[in-house]
Amino acid sequence: MPLGLISGIGRTFRRKRTSSLDILSSKRAPRDYYKGKNCKSTGFHTRKGGYVVMQEKLPNYVVPDLTDFKLKPYVSQCPIEVKTAESAK
Repeated sequence: MPLGLISGIGRTFRRKRTSSLDILSSKRAPRDYYKGKNCKSTGFHTRKGGYVVMQEKLPNYVVPDLTDFKLKPYVSQCPIEVKTAESAK
């Protein structure tokens, strides 16, 4: 009996981590499981094979007016050296 208890304790330490058991992929799931790419649907499928796009599900980006904005939209990969007030001292 004590040998069974010792081997049972050893088995609990050999188990996989619980975090790896939480990961569900299409290989470890039922046949009809589709994981997707973490995207939200923009509409729904109809009975006849069509797709209806719903405007309220589309992303709406609010961009402010950037006229007379001093900064440029892109950062150069080859920056030039700029003298600041701290480095001049």
